[in-house]
Amino acid sequence: MEAPRQLRSAAAEREEITIAHREYEDENVVAIDFGPGVEATLDIVGETAIVVAGESQYEFEIPPEATDVTTNDGILLITE
Repeated sequence: MEAPRQLRSAAAEREEITIAHREYEDENVVAIDFGPGVEATLDIVGETAIVVAGESQYEFEIPPEATDVTTNDGILLITE
């Protein structure tokens, strides 16, 4: 699973945003870190995720293969 296009574009434009892909035995996780000291909050409305990180807001459709979308210590986690 790839990170949503909106988040990949933001990472390409802003050096402090990093995207990591982790593969475990029973799941795959995409972790998006918005930078040091930046807390990300998440709202889900229907199939749309709204993330506010610092002064920026990102909206994206939740990938159909995602089983969970959460934040942990300010990092956005999309689990498959």
